[in-house]
Amino acid sequence: MTTRETGQTFETIARTQLEQAGLKFIAGNVSFRFGELDLIMRDGELLVFVEVRYRRNSRFGGGLLSVTGAKQRRIALAASAWLVENPHQAQRACRFDVIAIGGDEQSPEINWVKAAFTLDDLG
Repeated sequence: MTTRETGQTFETIARTQLEQAGLKFIAGNVSFRFGELDLIMRDGELLVFVEVRYRRNSRFGGGLLSVTGAKQRRIALAASAWLVENPHQAQRACRFDVIAIGGDEQSPEINWVKAAFTLDDLG
């Protein structure tokens, strides 16, 4: 499986987990030249921008630690650009979540961190 196919597989697993928790899918794999949004979901009236990180093992710190400050800034910039393109959504409150997945496709270990970072964290 290519890296892109692996990413798509685990984004689908993350989306399923979120939908089972009651979130509604809005968009996925939204790309801008400066960043990408893996999943955009709605949790009630709240928009949720979700970064999905897969690591087969945690030898290098795992998926959560891979969402560095620089990565958070790119996600926030992409979210801002998406909101500009979707002004009907721009008045909603937003949250940035991270779903870190370990293991394999048959038995994934999912760690969902709601509000993993805020714009205030980015300074």
